[in-house]
Amino acid sequence: MSAPATPASWRDRLSTALALAVTVYGMANVMPAIGSFRLGPFPMEMFRASFITLCAWVVAISLKDPAQRPARGWLWVAGLVGAAVLSAAAWSYYGVAIAMDDAMILFGPREAAIAVAAAAASLFFCWRIWGAPVALLGALGIGYLVTGPWWPGFLQTAGGDLNELLAQNLWFSLDTGILGGTFAIVITTVFPFIILGALLEGAGAGESMIRIAFSMMRRTAGGPAHAAVLSSALFGSVSGSAVANVVGTGVVTIPMIRKRGFSANFAGGVEAAASSGGQIMPPIMGAAALVMADYVGVSYLTVVVAVLLPVLAYYVSLFAVIVFESRRLGIRPDASTATVPPPTPQDYLNLLLVFGPLALIVVLLVIGLSAAGASMAAIGLLLPLSFINPTVRRRPLLLVKSLANGGATFAGLLMAIAAVGIVISTLAATGVPVKFGVLLSQALDHSMLIALLVVAGGCIVLGMGMPTLPAYVTVAAIALPSMKAFGLEPLTAHMFVFFIAVASAITPPVAIAAYAAAAISGGRPIGTAVEASRIGIMIFVIPFAFAYNPLILTVPAAGAVFAWGPYLWLVAKLLLGITLLGSALVRFDRRALGWPATLGRTAAAVLLFAPGHYSDLAGGVLAALLLGTHHLGRGAGQSVSAATPARDH
Repeated sequence: MSAPATPASWRDRLSTALALAVTVYGMANVMPAIGSFRLGPFPMEMFRASFITLCAWVVAISLKDPAQRPARGWLWVAGLVGAAVLSAAAWSYYGVAIAMDDAMILFGPREAAIAVAAAAASLFFCWRIWGAPVALLGALGIGYLVTGPWWPGFLQTAGGDLNELLAQNLWFSLDTGILGGTFAIVITTVFPFIILGALLEGAGAGESMIRIAFSMMRRTAGGPAHAAVLSSALFGSVSGSAVANVVGTGVVTIPMIRKRGFSANFAGGVEAAASSGGQIMPPIMGAAALVMADYVGVSYLTVVVAVLLPVLAYYVSLFAVIVFESRRLGIRPDASTATVPPPTPQDYLNLLLVFGPLALIVVLLVIGLSAAGASMAAIGLLLPLSFINPTVRRRPLLLVKSLANGGATFAGLLMAIAAVGIVISTLAATGVPVKFGVLLSQALDHSMLIALLVVAGGCIVLGMGMPTLPAYVTVAAIALPSMKAFGLEPLTAHMFVFFIAVASAITPPVAIAAYAAAAISGGRPIGTAVEASRIGIMIFVIPFAFAYNPLILTVPAAGAVFAWGPYLWLVAKLLLGITLLGSALVRFDRRALGWPATLGRTAAAVLLFAPGHYSDLAGGVLAALLLGTHHLGRGAGQSVSAATPARDH
């Protein structure tokens, strides 16, 4: 007789089955027509209500405690109650939506109580999955919606019927609130890309990409650090989360970076910076590119093309910092120390599992298919293509498990989107973006740079602890209406906010990607975050560069006329500026740099990134003097001995 199933085992099976149902139901809603046969899209009111109910039960049953064990006791009961509350609220939402087709409904205390209960349940799940900052932001939004009329000065709101405000702006609307416009975009456009990303991970190409990356970088001084950057870029192009990217590649790369002689903080910082950059890596870009294209009103392909040069510049900057750090520590190329097995022909064949579907997406987007249709076609290609991997041939149920993982991932993401929906709706109802715009306009009277710094600071604070997509959507709702006064084109403004929101994953004190990397490297969390911010400094610099010079974004929608001469000069400036800034951050080039040389290189880089011909000339001349003096000067390079363990700094 077999032993009875433990609570964890039956819970795992049930949550997997429900997560698979989320995937099947969501895919049926966005499935394109096949001849005359078509399943979706389903009626909006019915689908939104039933879909969030299904997702709520997936999250509740798979809820974990802080030690990542299945929830027990009060947490388990609270999860079940939260799912039951959301289910009842969804049924009420559906009833009200159907009734509103025939008559106008005035919301009363009952609807307000239902809306608050649904918001509280959503924020509870958001807190358990994504941490307190995201949930707290939603709670503050509700608090401001209720207390706005009593706030002082420009923060005071007009108020109105409280029952109407709560019911309409939190729950009972197709346009605002938890089930509003942002929810609609995510469940139709973003959802299939999340499922595609889960399938790509489950198809078995991740380990192949790591082995190939290590093979390509084995003769560089940085070795595993360079491999971490390359593998994280490849993995991040399909991963929907910076933290998932850190965990997926960092368990292999971080220990090897440390063995090469780098410090624990540096090893974790490299992985965190590279993994966060994966969220700006085309074609998926953490799914935020899909939402950006919809908000801006441009094609998805336009967004992908616009981000190409900035993301390449960012990853070149990571390589540069590693090169200078290797020189500072005296680390030499040593291919013999590699412990990752060399790639096999099967590893290179497995790359088809990644680049085949992604190439199909690009082709279909070029010929005019929607982003959702292109991603569904890519899923249709990947399912049979994955059988080129022997592991999948031996265990085809891995694909089913991947589909379930995608559904579970999306259900968790939807709880964060619920918090974002609350914030966006509160902002719209209280007029905060307009008031924020007044403050920015006053800052703009003094300096556009000051105004951009204010926006960037807000983006980092609001994005702390959030996944890429919710962080971008939240800060965009607050900052973008006011950024129009800067004269920036919508695409440029959105891209600015997007980059800074992604950067919040490595910005102290709430640097979730850096904390995940520190857990693997054994370094200090804050120290790792500081190192990640230093290594990935260009993710903060590049947005300011293309705000002043939109040619960096290449496409006409960014606000600049493309011409090859200025564009090639721009690329040359970027490369030179990256070299100067990277060496200044490490304070080492061929030999150690004193403070005058460090400050001089930083100033030259700033001049090169700044707009205007005179700043270009000044930056170029200063760079030539500094580099010429350094490289023509005498003296052997001073470095930290590779035999001495690197200290965390």
